[in-house]
Amino acid sequence: MYILISVLIIIVCIFMVLIVLVQNSKGGGLASNFAGSNQIMGVRKTADFLEKATWTLAVSLLVLSLLASLTMPKDRVNASRSAIEKQIQDTQDPTALPNFPNATQQSGQAQKDTSKK
Repeated sequence: MYILISVLIIIVCIFMVLIVLVQNSKGGGLASNFAGSNQIMGVRKTADFLEKATWTLAVSLLVLSLLASLTMPKDRVNASRSAIEKQIQDTQDPTALPNFPNATQQSGQAQKDTSKK
């Protein structure tokens, strides 16, 4: 189901890009190249159709995105733990490890031992 919704989202995005590119912008846009089709249907009807198509595609993209987030397979997401998380959980408590004397403590004690002799 998730894959089907994802494919529909991609198709809606492609149609939305095409519809937006065809619309007449302030600078003329690509719609000025399609003057013949504007004469058949009329300029106002074409602009209304493009505007309604843009809003319809935008709303459908929003709805499909929400559906995709609801149908996303969550069992695979939760089942795959990262190697770093496993390593963090398996580490020992650093305070429980044995304490080794520092090199400075050993050299200081060795100097005291030689001074006693």
